[in-house]
Amino acid sequence: MLMKTIRGVVGLSRSVLKVAVPVFAMSLLLAAPARADFSDGYKFLEAVKKKEGDKVEAAIMKSGSIVLAKDVTSGEGALHIVTARRDLTWLNYLIAKGANVNQADDRGRTPLELAVNLGWREGAQLLLDQKASPDISNDAGETPLIFAVHRKDLQLTKALLEAGANPDRSDNSGRSARDYAKADGSSQLISAIETLGKKNAGKTARPVYGPTF
Repeated sequence: MLMKTIRGVVGLSRSVLKVAVPVFAMSLLLAAPARADFSDGYKFLEAVKKKEGDKVEAAIMKSGSIVLAKDVTSGEGALHIVTARRDLTWLNYLIAKGANVNQADDRGRTPLELAVNLGWREGAQLLLDQKASPDISNDAGETPLIFAVHRKDLQLTKALLEAGANPDRSDNSGRSARDYAKADGSSQLISAIETLGKKNAGKTARPVYGPTF
């Protein structure tokens, strides 16, 4: 009786395996395309990081939309990568290939915000010239103009205001670039905001958070 029971259990196990193994294999096949898509984007961003121009060019020629690839862990795109290293040549190249200048990462940070935070004036100006919005807020409601004021960077403050940045857009704490300039007591920043910010005063443009493409 015991031997019959053992044989029955073994037979049942074999039957289960015959069914389970093909199902498992099929699930792997169905998941393969998603992994391939991720791999292409990952390889593209890695090539951008390593400045491997030939690989980047080949990837873009294969699929133009690859230039919009984002890191699945941070939401950063190629423009975030090259802005972080202050690389004007690559910034120009990727924009020319169709990169979205307003692409935001998972924290709502745009390449323009990164450039301003770094005090990278050439990069910030290039992004503004390529129609990067000066009013996109990050997840804390902070705009590039607020960061420029925090840095006490008069040149970037003026560049953003001239591009249409709204000095009265508030962050999540309820304070605006104008508020921060007054609190800091910088007469130059206050003067720039009073002079260049008049055309934008009172505007309540809809804030844009997170990815924009």
